[in-house]
Amino acid sequence: MRNHTQTVVAQFDPKAQAYLTSAVHAAGPDLEHAQQLVQRLGPQSTLLDVGCGAGHLGFALAPCFSRVVAADPSPAMLDTVIAAAAQRGLPQIEVQQAVAESLPFPVGSFDLVSSRYSAHHWRDVPAALREMRRVARPGAMLLLIDLMGDENPLVDTHLQAVELLRDPSHVRDYSPSQWRVMLQQAGFELQQEAFWPTRMQFSSWVERMHTAPASVAVIRALLANAAEEVRMGLAVEADGSFVPHTGLFWARVPG
Repeated sequence: MRNHTQTVVAQFDPKAQAYLTSAVHAAGPDLEHAQQLVQRLGPQSTLLDVGCGAGHLGFALAPCFSRVVAADPSPAMLDTVIAAAAQRGLPQIEVQQAVAESLPFPVGSFDLVSSRYSAHHWRDVPAALREMRRVARPGAMLLLIDLMGDENPLVDTHLQAVELLRDPSHVRDYSPSQWRVMLQQAGFELQQEAFWPTRMQFSSWVERMHTAPASVAVIRALLANAAEEVRMGLAVEADGSFVPHTGLFWARVPG
């Protein structure tokens, strides 16, 4: 039987190219906002991108940094990052196989620690945040971007259910209020937050993860038969597409 990290790797190793070309991951207002935020850091700054996936956040931010370390448990994702970085002329990007809860870097190694669309796969988010704080130098910044859970329990239950049916490596989309608490408890000082609607086009959403047809049918039935509050809260469309929100948190390490 596989542990959770093995499940994550098994889910994402075969899908690295699909995530490299995914429209949801390759662009978005969150990336544009992140680029604006990191302009405040110096040109010799260093970045650690935790759960880098196919590398889109690192690609977007790399011109502002002298060194970018892209960390992920999936070897295929890391191979994809290296190849794509070379094609894009980003020699400052290097890779490291690692899980968020155990980062193989010394204390105070980075000026910015980031993560985008990865934390909902982490087994222990508080532990991962403590690790991210540990490897960030005093005065460094944290950039955290992920799909948000819903503050309404009814809506949130449906969101978590369809996420898990689509992808067995899913753990949880945390709500904005939950993120604020976890960031504070990990020792970060929240400076800014922003949120954007993020439309999940149903067919590409399930095809990207190679979701089994039986699970796709259950997801469709769950969304089609959901209460009005759920259908409105997730802006469910006739074809099953829906609109959760992406959240961005910009926080500081004291010091």
